Amino acid sequence: MLPQAFCEKMQTLLGEEYPQFLAALERPRAVGLRLNPLKLRFGREEDPETLSGELAGFGLSPVPWEKTGYYYDPGTRPGLHPFHDAGVYYLQEPSAMAPAALLDPKPGERVLDLCAAPGGKSTQLAGRMKGRGILVCNEINPGRARILSSNVERMGIANALVLNEHPARLEQRFAGWFHRVLVDAPCSGEGMFRKHEAAFTDWSPETVEMCAGRQAEILDSAAAMLRQGGRLVYSTCTFSPQENEGSVDAFLRRHPEFSLVSVSAPWFAPGRPEWTEEGREELQRCFRLWPHRLRGEGHFAAVLEKTGDPGDAPREREVRRWDLAPGSALPKPVSQLMKELCVRLPAGRSVVFGDKSFWAPEDCPELGGLRVLRPGLELAEIRKDRAVPAHALALYSGDGPSLLDLDPEGEEILRYLQGQTLPCSGSGWTLVRTGGFSLGWAKTSAGVAKNHYPKGLRRP
Repeated sequence: MLPQAFCEKMQTLLGEEYPQFLAALERPRAVGLRLNPLKLRFGREEDPETLSGELAGFGLSPVPWEKTGYYYDPGTRPGLHPFHDAGVYYLQEPSAMAPAALLDPKPGERVLDLCAAPGGKSTQLAGRMKGRGILVCNEINPGRARILSSNVERMGIANALVLNEHPARLEQRFAGWFHRVLVDAPCSGEGMFRKHEAAFTDWSPETVEMCAGRQAEILDSAAAMLRQGGRLVYSTCTFSPQENEGSVDAFLRRHPEFSLVSVSAPWFAPGRPEWTEEGREELQRCFRLWPHRLRGEGHFAAVLEKTGDPGDAPREREVRRWDLAPGSALPKPVSQLMKELCVRLPAGRSVVFGDKSFWAPEDCPELGGLRVLRPGLELAEIRKDRAVPAHALALYSGDGPSLLDLDPEGEEILRYLQGQTLPCSGSGWTLVRTGGFSLGWAKTSAGVAKNHYPKGLRRP
């Protein structure tokens, strides 16, 4: 079923390894999940091994290149477990965990995921940042940007901005501003042939050519937004030398201020400079993830560094102040709600978009004129003189004065996820949890918890 032109190309490239490569594509693909460190901070040790013990029924085994990544038994279907709804983990193909691990952001840094949908790598970066710094997640496609925003919400991330912009527009706004940039570029998708049928039905040599041109434009914008001394990771899910070593080689020729970084990653094969015109030896520092050499799909990654003194970076921009919220003051109904729910917010600033209140990261840049889907943590919807807590706030929060803890294996959790009412003592806004992890809101009165789980997320 593979395209004939693709098979001929791979046979030429791989030679004696080609039969092993074909055999790997016939085997069942490896599936993985990545635990969410942001969810481990509530009443648990931060060591992911603590949580993996609770999920022993999924048959977990470690993914070597990501400390929070695990292979799972596909027959266990963790996507149907309530912990998935609670953002305890993200289902992610194991090889796709490599680029964010190679970028290795630190808490407090400014990080950009330039081609971020559906959000796997963004949420992985957020886990490493531990809620500190600013994570900008951008996606040019509006529909995919909404999916990205939903996944950022589900994982309880407070310090992320979700944008729906062209990279060239961001380049004009954020020149030299980010410490680290991830470009998981749109590509011909050859590494996903085993996972998505559309990947090989849509493939052609012309597609490869088109993708390489698009990747060059995106990389140039990414380079402009990286500060001196910063790290850029370029990745694809294709085998094509033109889109991999070829794109990196062309980028280095256009940008002599960049060089490939030598990073220890013994699980991955080196790049193949001989598959480019000039055969630049430095390209051996790139990484290739082959499905016949590891448990995962085909991927490519390159770690690049921008030379120069970080102290020469442009001055940080002022934070724009929106609508009803000068400085860091919350609108009065929202402030009252936060006190009622005993929510402790991280350092940040209040932002109001229409009738919605958000809490933006402390050093949030000015966002006026950009298409913004999520300027930080959504707190509440303002309805005249009162505020209704946002679903995002429930997924971020882990505790409160009124709690309803449901057994993740019981019948009540399914009833909640279906939008049904539940018996509950107490009154007022109640945080619903499962296995100790926050899941959503209910409004309790007269022994009944009225369900506020979002209708769009409810199970049939």
